[in-house]
Amino acid sequence: MPLLTIKDLYLGYEGEAIIEGLSFSINEGDYLCIVGENGSGKTTLMKTLLGLQSPMKGEIIRGDGLKKTEIGYLPQQTIVQKDFPASVKEIVLSGCQGRAGLRPFYSKEEKALAEEKMARMGIKELKNKCYRNLSGGQQQRVLLARALMATGKILLLDEPVSGLDPKVTADMYSLIKELNNDGITIIMISHDVGAAVKYASHILHIGNSVYFGTREEYVKSDTGRLFLEERRGE
Repeated sequence: MPLLTIKDLYLGYEGEAIIEGLSFSINEGDYLCIVGENGSGKTTLMKTLLGLQSPMKGEIIRGDGLKKTEIGYLPQQTIVQKDFPASVKEIVLSGCQGRAGLRPFYSKEEKALAEEKMARMGIKELKNKCYRNLSGGQQQRVLLARALMATGKILLLDEPVSGLDPKVTADMYSLIKELNNDGITIIMISHDVGAAVKYASHILHIGNSVYFGTREEYVKSDTGRLFLEERRGE
């Protein structure tokens, strides 16, 4: 059974649809990149998958016992978030809040898990540093560790390399691919269609046209060829 099944989804605001009749499924271990024109509804779709926004029509079916609180999320950062005055450890631990509920403390198990995720992201030595003083790449690793606190199954990433320099971008893509190779399903919004066709197993293109298929199928499709040509010309 797929991890997520999207059936005839309509998304929009104030009664006006920006995405109509969207249907696709995501299996365990997939690496899905969502690409398309600006304003096409990519972030709206991400919020709907997270349960932060309700669809106008259609349904999202979670399989394999997947709960909303087991979906890790790395949103686009705002300027205010980049300047957040908390320690790395505090931010990573806050990824437990979905399952901790109103409990005002973290358990031993959660603290141990935070240490494990920080080590996995290569930031354990930064755990007592203030988040606002870190580089952009280090901050993204902290937020990835935070997202991993919520899940061992699926990560939703909204433009995770935005604003990073080329070397840090390449490192981040490699890290995300490693997580996917470890069995974590990835759903990533990206304006970088070149990276999408390099790393993803599947691509969802939304905008003037909608296309869902494997990376190989997308590259050969009219939608994929046209979009790739447009991006190369920018």
